[in-house]
Amino acid sequence: MGLLISVDNGGTLTDFCVITDDAVHHAKTVTTPYDLSKCFFDGLQKVSGSVYGETDVARLLAEAEYIRYSTTVGTNALVERKGPRLGLLVTAGTEISALTPKEHLASLFEGIVGDRTRSITPVDSDVEFETIVIRAVNELAAAGASRLVIASSAPDFKALESRIKDIIQRKFPSHLLGAMPLLCAGELTDDPTFTRRSWTAILNTFLHPAMERFLYSADYRLKQQNTANPLLVFRNDGGSARVAKTTAVKTYSSGPRGGMEGTRALAAHYGYPKVVSYDVGGTTTDIGVVEQGVIRASRNGRCEGVEVAFPLADVLSAGVGGSSIIAAAGKSISVGPKSVGALPGPACFGRGGKEATITDVYLLQGVLDKSSFFGGDFSLDESRSKACIEANICGPLNWTLDVALKEMEAAWIGKIASSITAFAGSCADVVLFGFGGAGALAATAIAANVGADRVLIPRLAAVFSAYGINFSDVSQEYRVVLEAPAQGALKQAYQGLLERARRDMYAEKAALDDCSISTALVRERGGRADEFAIDTATFAPPCDFKAGDVATLQLRVVKPVQRARIHSAPSTRHEAKATGSRTILVAGGRRTAVPVYRIEALQPGATAEGPAIIEEAYFTGKVDAGWSFEITPSHDILLTRIK
Repeated sequence: MGLLISVDNGGTLTDFCVITDDAVHHAKTVTTPYDLSKCFFDGLQKVSGSVYGETDVARLLAEAEYIRYSTTVGTNALVERKGPRLGLLVTAGTEISALTPKEHLASLFEGIVGDRTRSITPVDSDVEFETIVIRAVNELAAAGASRLVIASSAPDFKALESRIKDIIQRKFPSHLLGAMPLLCAGELTDDPTFTRRSWTAILNTFLHPAMERFLYSADYRLKQQNTANPLLVFRNDGGSARVAKTTAVKTYSSGPRGGMEGTRALAAHYGYPKVVSYDVGGTTTDIGVVEQGVIRASRNGRCEGVEVAFPLADVLSAGVGGSSIIAAAGKSISVGPKSVGALPGPACFGRGGKEATITDVYLLQGVLDKSSFFGGDFSLDESRSKACIEANICGPLNWTLDVALKEMEAAWIGKIASSITAFAGSCADVVLFGFGGAGALAATAIAANVGADRVLIPRLAAVFSAYGINFSDVSQEYRVVLEAPAQGALKQAYQGLLERARRDMYAEKAALDDCSISTALVRERGGRADEFAIDTATFAPPCDFKAGDVATLQLRVVKPVQRARIHSAPSTRHEAKATGSRTILVAGGRRTAVPVYRIEALQPGATAEGPAIIEEAYFTGKVDAGWSFEITPSHDILLTRIK
């Protein structure tokens, strides 16, 4: 088979995974937010050296069958409210307050739209209406809006939004410098629920610029390298497609969804009925659930707690990660959601960072080795971490350094643990999966906090979301709302969706005969959605419909592609051999030497008890007293509470 290349771009680090016939190669680079295509190609250079023994990006790309990319850039942008200043244009009778019925929605709306809203009253006179629209657009532009969303709650919202759009595009044509990108909510989705339709458009518009700039830049550079196949974007619904056929809002938490695909595959491999995963990156910890082989997802997914018109995995992105800012807040400590990212990064990176992070904490505790961190590509500076924590934590709270280190650690662990239980409930009978660059760091402490007795750290934990993308296929999903789901209307709508699918999959170099196609009719009644199979031979309505019901025809087309394979090796339980020791800060303010186990040096069946340090090139984990670890036949790390 050709090489399978997958990339997961995070706010702090970007992960790369290359699967060949007999091996999996991985690498990490520091994310370059000023130009994401730089870290993209830096990583390709780095991982090509692992594949071939020397840097050869041209050969890597020439031999690539698929290049798939996911990102948490959009997730991080929403968590930190960093993005374009949006303007919202509605029509008279549309209540903007309907978009913010709850406090968290009001906060999100304030962060990305604020007071940049205008309501206009449609009139029959085209000249008069044109004047009304242009005045409103000018006012929004003067208020700082750089992108515009048009949303109406009127029964004929599509026609009305289109009328407004036509006026704006005539008066502000795209070739003029004053042109403002705009999106009609009804163009993106015909979802009949105004709030869902409008929020989908608002979030899509907010996420679009950053995604567009990078993805087209990366795609262009790949074409310059004569790459045989186009860059595919991995989406939150579990499928991939070309850049030009990807909706921005579906990239929200696409990186975490990659981790969920890997979690599902590993859970099936080990026979675990229920798994709760937590993916600790630089800015967020992304939490998901897999039960009986099914990823917890919603027909109408949520972005930052907002229901949207597309299916998405249920993933909670908590604002706590390896680069989250830990600060004094009154007489206690706050953790996140703001992050120092990769630039300037934690204080110990020596790039100008002056805010304390958990990376600084674990460096000073002795858990992280300043010379081997990040595969030896970083040399961490303890003095900068110490100065930062003394200034930001010890001074304001009148604590000694060691007290501050333990309290900061407890606050960080507590925020991750409380986020897990808030999302997944009791974890007493589940297996935790911890991954991401910091997923193993405090795995046993997090498990103890949530009441779990087992944690699996995948052998590719540091790049697990990138690895997980390789368990997905190329796909597209289509929906259309039907006013009257009678036999003729169903057949006509189906044929229209099928033709769209035929064109889109042709662009992916696939004929529909090579794809699997699933079709369903969804009936929404009283807040409940029921899905019914359709007989495409007769198109007989599969259920009854009453006044007020909403009928949606949905079609999903999937082109199967080669996937990663999970290998196992024979194993015999034996005592693990430590490769060294490290002095760390433990409970009670004591510092004690603990063994360090290098994962690459251990064979399946190797086991040991904590306290200890487990480590590979790109991740480190502290195994607390009362816990043991074992290398599984698939070379993953299973942490178990000793009873």
